[in-house]
Amino acid sequence: QVQLAESGGGLVQAGDSLRLSCAASGRTFSTSAMGWFRQAPGKEREFVAAIRWSGGSTYYADSVKGRFTVSRDNAKNTVHLQMTSLKPEDTAGYYCAARIRPLPVNAYRVSTYSAQGTYEFWGLGTQVTVSS
Repeated sequence: QVQLAESGGGLVQAGDSLRLSCAASGRTFSTSAMGWFRQAPGKEREFVAAIRWSGGSTYYADSVKGRFTVSRDNAKNTVHLQMTSLKPEDTAGYYCAARIRPLPVNAYRVSTYSAQGTYEFWGLGTQVTVSS
């Protein structure tokens, strides 16, 4: 089992930056990937960004590419999401997800990491609100 705890959400103005963190505990030694998803009221949960634990390859949704950066701290079993140039449409609950099963051998496409079924464990989320 893996437990995930997000932090860093808040209320900011358009154009501001915010850094989210997700601390993993439990069976973290076999983590293969971690991702960030978001869900706005009345909308489906959508992929934001992900990082492959081995090698550090990163993957992004087109809507955040160039503005958001995902990174990991192996020693602390933590993944971060640095968000810049925030827009009101970024307002959502942000959820961290983790996969501990080995990745498929051809897992080099964003489609692998953007699928919610890729991940076995989810955090409870942190709210980000961007005012105009």
